[in-house]
Amino acid sequence: MRLSNATLGALPDSIKRPTYDRSALTPGIVHIGLGNFHRAHQSWYLHRLMEQGLAHDWAILGAGVRPYDKTQREKLLAQDCLTTLIELDPSGKSAEVVGSMIGYVPIEDSNGPLIAQMADPAIRIVALTVTEGGYYIDPVTKGFDATHPDIRHDAANPDSPRTAFGAMVAALKLRRDRGVGPFTGQSCDNLQGNGAILRQTVVSLARLSDPDLADWIDANCTFPNSMVDCIVPATGPKELALAAEFGIDDQVPVTHENFRQWVIEDDFCAGRPDWDRAGATFSDRVHDYETMKIRILNAGHQVIANPGEVLSVETISGCMAHPRIGALFDKVEREEIAPHVHPVPGMTPEAYVDLIHKRFSNPAIVDTTRRVAFDGSSRHTGFVLPILRDGLAKDTPVEGLTLVEAIWARMCEGTREDGTAIAPNDPFWDELSVAAKAARDRPRAWLEQSQLYGELKDAPRFAAAFERWLTMIWAEGLETTLRTYLGRAPG
Repeated sequence: MRLSNATLGALPDSIKRPTYDRSALTPGIVHIGLGNFHRAHQSWYLHRLMEQGLAHDWAILGAGVRPYDKTQREKLLAQDCLTTLIELDPSGKSAEVVGSMIGYVPIEDSNGPLIAQMADPAIRIVALTVTEGGYYIDPVTKGFDATHPDIRHDAANPDSPRTAFGAMVAALKLRRDRGVGPFTGQSCDNLQGNGAILRQTVVSLARLSDPDLADWIDANCTFPNSMVDCIVPATGPKELALAAEFGIDDQVPVTHENFRQWVIEDDFCAGRPDWDRAGATFSDRVHDYETMKIRILNAGHQVIANPGEVLSVETISGCMAHPRIGALFDKVEREEIAPHVHPVPGMTPEAYVDLIHKRFSNPAIVDTTRRVAFDGSSRHTGFVLPILRDGLAKDTPVEGLTLVEAIWARMCEGTREDGTAIAPNDPFWDELSVAAKAARDRPRAWLEQSQLYGELKDAPRFAAAFERWLTMIWAEGLETTLRTYLGRAPG
């Protein structure tokens, strides 16, 4: 049955569906980046509130700024912006239709409709999931990258911006000039200090064209930090077929694990939904929660996805079942990552490693190594290298993390050990591939990518270990190299 408002009542009884009157919902949030994660996570929390009779004036309007977002918009509007969420658990599967999104802003090159929507006084939160690499951050300094062509365009053309951040600046200018007041900018991406980074991007971009507006944004808008967590695979033919098994014709279903977490700084300048009533946590310790998650889960993903690609293991659960990749995860996590993580209420780093091991091993979640290995230039610099720097500074073990970097270099050479090609999987794949090929004979060529490694290339303990591991990978193969590392005593 084709998913729509008209067919909700005819869905099979086993499928949960909105019990609230969707026609009575009014918008309060514009969300830029309507990928799977948002619809399985933030949208679900709001849906749960609406089921309690709350937050009916906080419905979501979807938005995008790239041409490829147009296809997603068409698919969602064709089914009244409803999404089927399919929970995948080893004990069984269940489906639920989420209805907290009620519209999708038209997508135009100049972003006029988006600017107008965000300038509407009814919109009190502008949220984003635009990936870790989408915030125009210099990977070495972590400052704002004012040299990017998109940013230069928006600084020169503030009324017809190309980026989501330029559109936010333009909308905030209208709100200030009209006396409407600010909105909260809410990043929902896997970035440590994601709210602070969003503030940096928006304020810095505004300052390039209108310093007074930048000061107004900085003084009046809030950008709460948050930690988001739920494993959400990409949607493909298997997921479409799974929705059909439930009796639903949904063109954009979402599968997800039986776990969600959302920890949010309570810093909203124009009000907010009571997400805590749906299971979210408001806390002033977001940094500790996000450090635990980013270092153990997100860095852990890179620990296993890169060797998975090189050894032709297609899924994350398959990586965990692989005797040496799974053992690599456990050894690196317990010896080199967990020691740099603080406990949070109700969870020690060691217990969180156990939890992530279980979640990654769930065979019902068909999460591909390719998806997880995507955009390593952002994920290694954001998730792995900060731990490695801590280890070097504190003189703790870094052999495993260094091996992880060598495996990434091996992966970016572009072939697996079985001879098959690895398709480009990074915005900077061409540059990475050139460096990886050069590093086959001269390993330090990989570390000379200053935009990635900065001063690390001159850290003797790291550079020497990297050269040793990458040389061994090419000479003896990854399996033998992993056995060698796994046989080493801690320290």
